[in-house]
Amino acid sequence: MDLLKVADHMNRHPATFNREMSVEEAVNKLIIAEQLGGPVVDAQKKVIGFISEQDCLARMLSDTYHLAQSATVGDVMRADVLTVKSYDGIVDLAQTMLQAKPKIYPVVDDNGLLLGVISRSDVLRAIDLELHAHYKAVS
Repeated sequence: MDLLKVADHMNRHPATFNREMSVEEAVNKLIIAEQLGGPVVDAQKKVIGFISEQDCLARMLSDTYHLAQSATVGDVMRADVLTVKSYDGIVDLAQTMLQAKPKIYPVVDDNGLLLGVISRSDVLRAIDLELHAHYKAVS
C-alpha cells in the first residue's frame, strides 16, 4: 500500500474560488460540484485559503439574522490551509486525516500551485480498491 500516491486518486478538476467571489456564488459552486469545500486561489492558481460549506453556512445564517448582504469568500475563508503534495502516500495522508479535521485537502506542487484536491472519500476508495486487489490475488 506504500505505492498508493495522492496523484493517482485526487480530483484534478475541483471547484475553486477566488477571494472576491460572493459567499452566495461560492455556495452555488459547492452545490453544483457536490464538494464540501474547496481551495481559494489567486490569479496564478496559488492556494491562498480554503472555504467550506460550514464557513458559508455560518456566514449566511449570520447575514440572514442581521438582514445584511453576504460577505465575500475572502471575508470567511481560512488562510491556514493544510495541503498535500501529489507524490505523498495515501496511507500517510490517511494517518494525517485521523488527527486533522479537514475532509478535503488541496493538492499542491512544490511552489504552492493547485493541482487538485483529495477528500476522505477518495482516500477510503483508494485503500478499499487496494485491499480488494490483494484479496483477489490471495484467493
